[in-house]
Amino acid sequence: MRITATFKSFLKSEQSSGILLIACTLLSLTLSNFFLKSNYIHIWEYQFASHSLEYWINDGLMTLFFLQIGLELKRELYIGELSQVKKALLPVFAAFGGMIIPACIYLFFNFGTTTQNGFGIPMATDIAFALALLSLLGKNVPIALKVFLTALAVIDDLGAIIIIAVFYTQHIVWMNLFLAFIVFVFLLFLKKRGIQHLAIYLVGGIIMWYFMLNSGVHATITGILLAFTIPFGKGRKESSFSKLLHLLEKPVSYLIVPLFALANTAIAIQSDWKTSLFEKYAIGIFYGLLIGKPIGITLFSYIAVQLKIVKLPVGIHWKMIFGAGILGGIGFTMSIFITLLAFTDQNSVSTSKIIIMISSLTAGIIGYLYLKSLLKKATT
Repeated sequence: MRITATFKSFLKSEQSSGILLIACTLLSLTLSNFFLKSNYIHIWEYQFASHSLEYWINDGLMTLFFLQIGLELKRELYIGELSQVKKALLPVFAAFGGMIIPACIYLFFNFGTTTQNGFGIPMATDIAFALALLSLLGKNVPIALKVFLTALAVIDDLGAIIIIAVFYTQHIVWMNLFLAFIVFVFLLFLKKRGIQHLAIYLVGGIIMWYFMLNSGVHATITGILLAFTIPFGKGRKESSFSKLLHLLEKPVSYLIVPLFALANTAIAIQSDWKTSLFEKYAIGIFYGLLIGKPIGITLFSYIAVQLKIVKLPVGIHWKMIFGAGILGGIGFTMSIFITLLAFTDQNSVSTSKIIIMISSLTAGIIGYLYLKSLLKKATT
């Protein structure tokens, strides 16, 4: 199976980012609980322009993370691995199953309670973490499996963004939302007229972000909207699209996402933390990610193949799909992000972050060992 050069570049970037993400998480937890402790945690609570540093990372810098996701999704839809309907449908079905089943498992434990709003937490897959672990398995991993997991995670992120926009928006200020929409339409008009100047779109994006930030809809949605206004220009290196994607690649992978990990894993783990892990919402997150993800991804893929809507890619089989599904249970970045929107109680937020890390680590270890054993048997 051949893959595009842009996909190879994206794959390499995400793998490196995932390894850095793991290191930042371990560093943050160590500083929070063994060395600097409360002094380290207070760093992220430092107030700037009436908001904490953590707030500006989550609502400001992470907009660039979503912009990169939007650009990558757009590229794959135009010229990449999702440009052909038959190729795209399998990860679409898999992603849908990987969202709906974990959400149902979570609601099974939490429906009708004050924590039912957390159903979106186990729906996400962390691209960087999952691909970093897949890369550790070496060259024995079929390219088709890497493509499947990457496409699945990108579509999964898009689904998470839609969930955020639809279910985690409260107290809408309609005038600001309207003004943000007007800016978005104006940028689409410029794109239609063939305007290529990247600076114009970026200034427009900043204005749209400001109105979105003050509308009640999460400001990071701006990143996705802006991505679809940038002229694609057939994906050529000299196009505004390619320039922006190249410009974002390293800052997002090696600065913004690690900063997000450092800020959001600055958690002081209390002596009774084990008790809180048996709360219904914690159980829902754990089983949603660890069980719901592989079952949902495998089941919906199987249904799509049995209905002859799609075919399994050459070189992979159902055991490999299930292994990719286990790695899909690595939620981390997006799961933590949704946690911040789902809960207002700080204890619930901290416990959710801990259980997300435990679930993601468990899914990563099991997925890695499972696929390692599977691929070893395939080569002997």
